[in-house]
Amino acid sequence: MGHAAFRGSITALITPFNGYAVDEKAFQSFVEWQIKEGSHGVVPCGTTGESPTLSHEEHRRVVELCIEVAKGRVPVIAGTGSNSTTEAIELTKHAKDAGADAALIVAPYYNKPTQEGLKLHFRAIADAVDLPIILYNVPARTVVDISVETVIDLAKHPNIAGIKEATGDVSRATAIKLGAPEGFCLLSGDDGTALGFLAHGGTGCISVTSNIAPRLCAQMQDNWTLESTDDIARIRDILHPLHGVLFCEPSPSPAKYAAHLLGLCEPDTRLPIGPLTAKSKARIEEAMRGAGLLAG
Repeated sequence: MGHAAFRGSITALITPFNGYAVDEKAFQSFVEWQIKEGSHGVVPCGTTGESPTLSHEEHRRVVELCIEVAKGRVPVIAGTGSNSTTEAIELTKHAKDAGADAALIVAPYYNKPTQEGLKLHFRAIADAVDLPIILYNVPARTVVDISVETVIDLAKHPNIAGIKEATGDVSRATAIKLGAPEGFCLLSGDDGTALGFLAHGGTGCISVTSNIAPRLCAQMQDNWTLESTDDIARIRDILHPLHGVLFCEPSPSPAKYAAHLLGLCEPDTRLPIGPLTAKSKARIEEAMRGAGLLAG
């Protein structure tokens, strides 16, 4: 798959648990449902997949399970980031060997590297593994911000194919587009800015909301391509209340509970992500009914 394949609605997959164990059957059924509902790609082992609390063995297994189901029908972009460059290289090598189409690599968290340190980190991974890399910029979680200038510089590397931007600043899409090589993928990392990101030159969204509304998220992206303005606005307004409620408590607890309401998995998360309060559960149910995802 070429870099152009990384577009549209790409789901940052939850990892279903049954108690503490990874529920492999539920996960594979969930990936199949995502593809049938029209998602344009899937991301196993991102933050929404609770990668910080998966063991390395579980991490590798979840990536393999996803690729096994996808069978090349949609791109699989494996989350392989770490705040250890060596560990990120090892996980990225595994993703390539397993058959992933790309790797999503978050800026190193906690270490607080400089912009030069970020360049050295990402280039070391891109040099070590011949696999397209999607940078992941989420300063609210990592403390460091991959600057526009750094992204444009990194985009010159043939294995660095795009960026997931979760700063909430849609104008960054235009700024990066103007400086990066043609074909560099610009993906929103915030569902609430997915449409604005497209208007600023973006190519898609790595989405949390598409865990529970994959068809609507995919249709909105497709309608942008088709210039179907009325449908875009209609779906935007349906989805908007979901975006906020899925972060009413630390992610992915709300998304997992919502998926549970759809009968897709258990709502179990791993500590330190705890169970939802009754108030949050009620908010999620109300938003899902409002979006037509639940009867009543």
